Amino acid sequence: MRLPLQITARDIELTEAIETAVRKKAEKLDQFSDRIMACRVVIECPHKHHHKGVLYNVHIDLTVPGAELVVKREPNEDLYVALRDAFDAAARQLREHMDRTQDHHGPNGAAVAEG
Repeated sequence: MRLPLQITARDIELTEAIETAVRKKAEKLDQFSDRIMACRVVIECPHKHHHKGVLYNVHIDLTVPGAELVVKREPNEDLYVALRDAFDAAARQLREHMDRTQDHHGPNGAAVAEG
């Protein structure tokens, strides 16, 4: 990634284990594109009372040339499952974006004539 990964935790302590898990998952996004300019991850644990217990929200913002990809998944009781689901969705969006732009741009980003 060109710019550093930004991890924000709200209403939850950002432990070394959580940060390591986020960094590993973010690094895997590089296999889909070397043009990621920024990756922002927000982990939230709202203090709302739920019948199911504590729920974790994970939001991911990816900045790539020409687009900002935003991922917000359903909350989950397991933080690591919430992280996995959010990063899987981010990878899917990134692949789809790269497929769309690949059709119109060559490897160096120059426009390619169709036809």
